[in-house]
Amino acid sequence: MSTTPIPASTSHYPAAPASQKSEPHTLSVLVDNEPGVLARVIGLFSGRGYNIDSLTVSETEHEKHVSRITIVTRGTPMVIEQIKNQLERLIPIHRVIDVTLTGQAIEHELALIKVQGTGDQRAHALRIANDFDARVVDDTTESFVFEISGATEKIERCVAALLPVGLIEVSRSGIVAITRGVAEM
Repeated sequence: MSTTPIPASTSHYPAAPASQKSEPHTLSVLVDNEPGVLARVIGLFSGRGYNIDSLTVSETEHEKHVSRITIVTRGTPMVIEQIKNQLERLIPIHRVIDVTLTGQAIEHELALIKVQGTGDQRAHALRIANDFDARVVDDTTESFVFEISGATEKIERCVAALLPVGLIEVSRSGIVAITRGVAEM
């Protein structure tokens, strides 16, 4: 009897059937704002081989000491369901919503983009920023810092347009998301 070695995988879960495709999902997680909660959430992802594409955290209800963690991750429907179930079992978590599945979510991020330029290059950078509704938050004689917010695709297009002009640095906030309508999380 011969045995075929099983290749190592980066996840503890078997490969998804070909019919299931890995897709990005945005999870909104309501938690108690207390020390160690974020570390536990991150530990869940790293311990199981899940990747986090974007992560934002902020207190949303000061009086109740509640924070919202917004996580963008990739996976098949089965893996996303496992992630949600495992998150819901963590003690300080109140609720987990996959806003991608609601079909009614607004997702935005913020970026600060530093561009160098003088003369014609400077004027070109300003035109590009204007085309993307970016605003100047700092300018020197040799550079600009633009602030832009919106969908991830918009920010990526703006960065790509500014790259040949003299892009120096980009800092991005990560995605924040909220569902439309009167229902709250």
